[in-house]
Amino acid sequence: MEDSREADAQTYPVPGRLNVALLLASGVGATACLWLASHAESWFVIGMAAVTFSFVNNTVFSLLHEATHGILHASRRANDWLGRLAAAFFPTSYSMQRAFHLTHHKHNRSEFEQFDYLRPGDNRFLKYAQWYSILTGVYWIFPPLFCIAYSVAPATFRVRWLASTDTTVGHQTGSAVYLGSLRNVPVGTIRLEVLSVVLLQAGLFWVLGLNAVGWALCYAAFAVNWSALQYADHAWSPLDRKNGAWNLKVNPLTKKLFLNYHDHLAHHRHPKVPWIYLPALVDADEHRPSFLTVWLSMWRGPRPIAEAPADSVATHG
Repeated sequence: MEDSREADAQTYPVPGRLNVALLLASGVGATACLWLASHAESWFVIGMAAVTFSFVNNTVFSLLHEATHGILHASRRANDWLGRLAAAFFPTSYSMQRAFHLTHHKHNRSEFEQFDYLRPGDNRFLKYAQWYSILTGVYWIFPPLFCIAYSVAPATFRVRWLASTDTTVGHQTGSAVYLGSLRNVPVGTIRLEVLSVVLLQAGLFWVLGLNAVGWALCYAAFAVNWSALQYADHAWSPLDRKNGAWNLKVNPLTKKLFLNYHDHLAHHRHPKVPWIYLPALVDADEHRPSFLTVWLSMWRGPRPIAEAPADSVATHG
């Protein structure tokens, strides 16, 4: 494993300077959109600011995603501090996001992450509620609220129905494995990160004179845009830890703004390879559905597990 990572670092060097420049530019761009949405008098301008924010802030999120894999910057210290800055725009705790995202890679398409399929014994209401919260963007509100609640009362989330794999909620939503990943993250670190996020967001309100309506519209647009992709790049894919994702077709501008995030299968196969190299790792002979096709199909709801592809052999070792 260590040799593989060293090989990746030599073959695919981290574009640290480019990433820093992109983070600064996208952070300034996102901030400008928040300002415009709060100060413009025209609802058309406010709407355009919110839509623009939904894309620019996804650039910030894509850089946060790089940081969780340690490939935002070659320096571990710089990588983590830049990751914390990016996380503040989500907003969430960087250390919590990293723990959760690496857990996602570990359990991808396992029974803990088959939100697109109805398995025997599943709670249908819970399955559909989770599914449509993802599609509508409601899912976005949970990370910010959770990191605040966890930093205040972490013991609350150790209750069996949430933290045990043999309960309906713990197993079906994956909360058991995600909460389990936080055992190795100091609560004090999460608290400091949450505090810094609150201070940064409050500082933006104070310095830029933001208002709640403009801020909420920007983040609502971002929530829909961000949340839609978070499962479209996995829905109906093989039930395989490494191959359970898609390299989605999408218009070139969107793909650039999302820093090749749509090349998600390439990312899952090569999680330590920086975003800039992913297009070269996409197999042109493999099936590549369009983002729009997958996203539209998702609105029909979760499918019975019997409809999973016959060659979906789950490998989670």
